[in-house]
Amino acid sequence: MPLPALFASLRLPVIGAPMFIVSGPELVIAQVKAGIIGSFPALNARPISQLDEWLAHIGQDTAGCDAPFAVNLIVHRTNGRLQEDLALLEKHKVPLVITSLGANPEVNAAVHAWGGTVLHDVIDDRYARKAIDKGANGLIAVAAGAGGHAGVQSPFALMQEIRAWFDGPVALSGAIACGASILAAQAMGADFAYIGTPWIATEEANAPDGYKQAIVEGHAADIVYSDLFTGVHGNYLRPSIVAAGLDPDNLAPGSKATLDFGSGGTSAAKAWKDIWGAGQGIGAIDAVEPVAGRVATLEAQYHAARDELLARSGIG
Repeated sequence: MPLPALFASLRLPVIGAPMFIVSGPELVIAQVKAGIIGSFPALNARPISQLDEWLAHIGQDTAGCDAPFAVNLIVHRTNGRLQEDLALLEKHKVPLVITSLGANPEVNAAVHAWGGTVLHDVIDDRYARKAIDKGANGLIAVAAGAGGHAGVQSPFALMQEIRAWFDGPVALSGAIACGASILAAQAMGADFAYIGTPWIATEEANAPDGYKQAIVEGHAADIVYSDLFTGVHGNYLRPSIVAAGLDPDNLAPGSKATLDFGSGGTSAAKAWKDIWGAGQGIGAIDAVEPVAGRVATLEAQYHAARDELLARSGIG
């Protein structure tokens, strides 16, 4: 199936993943201007009036760019802002909406009504089928090693099961932090690489300097998988867990009762501020740099990996 027109002119097949607190207008605008899709969670804008301001600002500053921007909506029942946020996305005709934590046919229908596209993130084939059945246009396959809320399945297993029945847009997430990994995602059948952690260590990211430096200094072994902090399993930086006075090797199990995405003053929100999320691809990040520089590096790596693969295979 051909990709929707809004994806036609990307510099690289990359979607910058929305990250709690870290993703804001400055990061999104820089990503879009660099030729990739930039995104942010609607709940990063607090109070809700700020979301209206952010959407206007991003829309104005990226007008005429080849890449679109996206907004992430938490559609879980605990998000009391969902309908208000959705109304603002409609007001600004946001071209791409990323939905998380529960496929919602009413949300999908609303986005389609203004001409938008919906990608829903999933951690296994069962959820993927439900998302498409409920009207999502495409999927974000969140495999093992992804930052934040992540699944446990190998990207090979997850992609082969989804592509056995679905030929629409698919982005793959999970420890993708270099150009060769972007190419590998395409080889597995994905249309896009869904990348989060490398953008934390950029000048435009809304992250503390200590967080950025921890990404630069970290390796895959520094990532801890736990559901303690939000009730949903996710990947976190070991040093931030230690700094919070916890033993990363002996974390208690969490509870879904801690899920609360609506108020901004919850234990979940506080945990996400103090406990830093990151994916297993951090070993590829060795400096804090502007988004434009990181995209240029990814592009050079991507083309070098493609040329090397063609040479190895005797093609071209």
